[in-house]
Amino acid sequence: MTLAHVIRDYIALKHALGARFHAEAVILKAFSRHVGDLPITGVTAEHINAYLDGHGPVTRFWHRKHSALQGLYRFAIGRGYVLRAPLPTTTPKVQIVFTPHIYSPEELRRLLQAVDVCDHPHAKLSPTTARTLLLLLYGAALRISEALALTLADVDLTDNMLTIHTSKFYKTRWVPIGPQLRDTLAVYATQRPHEPSLHLAQAPFLLTRTGESVTRQQAERVFRRMCAKAAVSRHDGGRYQPRLHDLRHTWAVHRLVAWYQDGADVQRLLPALATYLGHVHIAATQCYLTMTPELLQAASLRFEQYAQPEVHHG
Repeated sequence: MTLAHVIRDYIALKHALGARFHAEAVILKAFSRHVGDLPITGVTAEHINAYLDGHGPVTRFWHRKHSALQGLYRFAIGRGYVLRAPLPTTTPKVQIVFTPHIYSPEELRRLLQAVDVCDHPHAKLSPTTARTLLLLLYGAALRISEALALTLADVDLTDNMLTIHTSKFYKTRWVPIGPQLRDTLAVYATQRPHEPSLHLAQAPFLLTRTGESVTRQQAERVFRRMCAKAAVSRHDGGRYQPRLHDLRHTWAVHRLVAWYQDGADVQRLLPALATYLGHVHIAATQCYLTMTPELLQAASLRFEQYAQPEVHHG
């Protein structure tokens, strides 16, 4: 049995069981191309280590590849294709700590002004679509995949609610939205292409100029142009330039700052923040709480209020 055939059967089984399994399938197909046309019994630890290590520094993707290969070999061993998995018994620690870019209010303002990079007939996205996407990602703290998967039925402008079906953790959640974002979505709903098929409940909410679903590649390409025009970039040695996903991080940090400034019980509210973001465990929310000067200042002021001894006047 060749490695390619085992991978094909494993992916087919996962899909038949209802698993999304897209990222894992991409990883395993890349592994098959890396190894070549070998029987699975001919795959050695050297083949696997070379694929896992790649050519650059170790990142979290090493562990994603390792996890995908573990699943493949459990499948292969269970069917008697191999007797053991030639996977490394120890896993390297990831040294690089990724820090998202937290947009300042001024950067957000400049990005929204920069949507006019789409203001020509050959652009895939209209300025209104680009602006609506940015406000969805920031105003509702959505992942880019969640925003692009919204259908007309998912955008309830009567009850000010979004339904998210394609959550990272395969769970449906409901996201309340404020009146400003609701008004933005209502305006966009009237400006979408008018073909009858695009106004069915299952039609994508965000559309290109030609009435097609907006792809992630299109959104990211436009965003890079917007960042260039708005002069939004990072110079702190961060591994990545500002990303669309950082708008979600930014919302979480801005929400925390506002809570601190309002004197709210932040510890009590953290579970609500995790629920809104669609996290299964509150620990996942902590990754979003990047310390910015504003957040540090707000937290320090709160600490001072508790730490200052009470003064009694006689």
